Amino acid sequence: MKIAIAQLNFHIGNFEGNLGKMLWAVKEAKAQGAGLVCFAELATVGYPPRDFLEFEDFIELAENSVQELAKAAQGIAIVVGSPTKNPVVEGKDHYNAAYFLADGRVQHVQYKTLLPTYDIFDEYRYFEPATEWKVVEYKGKRIALTICEDIWNIGNENPLYTVCPMDQMITQKPDFILNLSASPFSYTQAKTRIRIVKANVRRYDVPMFYVNHCGAQTELIFDGGSLVVSPDEHVFDEMPYFEECIRTYDLDEVKKGGRENEQPKEKMQLMHDALVTGIRDYFRKLGFRRAILGLSGGIDSALATVLAARALGPENVRVLLMPSQFSTGHSIDDARQLAENLGVQYDIIPIEGIYNAHMDALKPHFWATEFNIAEENLQARARANLLMAMSNKFGNILLNTSNKSEAAVGYGTLYGDMCGGLSVIGDLYKTEVFEMARFINREEEVIPENTITKPPSAELRPGQKDTDSLPPYEELDEILFQYIEKRKSPQDIIEMGYEEKLVKRVLRMVNINEFKRHQMAPVLRVSDKAFGMGRRMPIVGKYLA
Repeated sequence: MKIAIAQLNFHIGNFEGNLGKMLWAVKEAKAQGAGLVCFAELATVGYPPRDFLEFEDFIELAENSVQELAKAAQGIAIVVGSPTKNPVVEGKDHYNAAYFLADGRVQHVQYKTLLPTYDIFDEYRYFEPATEWKVVEYKGKRIALTICEDIWNIGNENPLYTVCPMDQMITQKPDFILNLSASPFSYTQAKTRIRIVKANVRRYDVPMFYVNHCGAQTELIFDGGSLVVSPDEHVFDEMPYFEECIRTYDLDEVKKGGRENEQPKEKMQLMHDALVTGIRDYFRKLGFRRAILGLSGGIDSALATVLAARALGPENVRVLLMPSQFSTGHSIDDARQLAENLGVQYDIIPIEGIYNAHMDALKPHFWATEFNIAEENLQARARANLLMAMSNKFGNILLNTSNKSEAAVGYGTLYGDMCGGLSVIGDLYKTEVFEMARFINREEEVIPENTITKPPSAELRPGQKDTDSLPPYEELDEILFQYIEKRKSPQDIIEMGYEEKLVKRVLRMVNINEFKRHQMAPVLRVSDKAFGMGRRMPIVGKYLA
């Protein structure tokens, strides 16, 4: 038997588009000599469909797609993920299902058992878990159908769950496992998924074919990296990252093993490609073409501009240079040089007059007060007004350039530099921003060297530096990482060698600025714990306040 994996970029709710892709892939799989082609989890609807699943019409359109695919299952079997109605009144209304289609009809349906409800996942909100597990027989082979999380409780070792679907199916002696996944990207996920797939192969001594989504759905990015693992626990093949791809494998060859074809996993390359994919799909799937952002001469806006130009093409990116009386000459020069290096359109609109007009209006009310954050924020909001005016006039979508360190401690202005339709680097700590800038410049100077080496500054008052109000980023980012990603307590972090006063100050800043993050644009997720749908904190709370 020859098995094709179809690693495709689906679009949530685009039934016609998703079906068209799969019908094309069926033809391609046939041309490659495949007798079976496998698509990813919830492929008919895209992942995650979220509350679209509450619309009966949405489920019916998904079922129509399955029936259309069944018609194409002539001379080839098709395995596809799709939601389906629960015929029993008690329980959730739907199942997350894997359909096995052959000879023009539905031959078998296996429901998903393990429904994740952690981090970005919320599947138990919508789906009923499976209570029966049966392999499907086709062309003399017995196939175990599993869906994503179903392989993540190996031998009931995962304390989140009480059942292991493969322990139930292995007694039926399957010849191989198919796993239909929707595994979102983080820079550690590719290694983790290989470890999990290998652990399943080791336990059950049968090969596994693992198919994943690629592309992005708002803040979630899917890297592909679909896998074929042989019984000898070698990665027979790992498909490309961030690319649509169809490959066909001979089952007998996979069973023999002896082949290793794993993709390289360099952190900055993966994160770079993920962010480019995230920007590109956000625009393409929403029908947008052009982006705009403020280019200050600082490293954050420089990196965001490079990523936008690579995702959309430089001809579709416009930047505004908006110097104030506090801006340094080298920042303006650096911003202009970057725009010219990339070939993006740039315009210079000084904001000193706009700022002074605001200050004149406020002078009677600000009388006898010291210059402080109010005057600083006026500058950020003046710039946001100009960017949004250009966005409205010309249809360029504003991209946000805040990094994760700033977002964590509230070092940003609501309705100012926190504006935007999409947060490009909001899941990169400042130290990672510098690391990625160096990665981009590894072969030629794209980002001006001075942008990377000069001390970070918002340039909202004379001589300002980030370190005036924040600890050095190397120190800050490690404290933030331990708290946000690792969920370490203040005492845990203090015991790592950090000053108690500093730790408590930093963590208090994180918690009291939750209200700002609730108003941020969607953040492209590249870590294990990004701000957004995977981190749900109360705005009003006493913990560490």
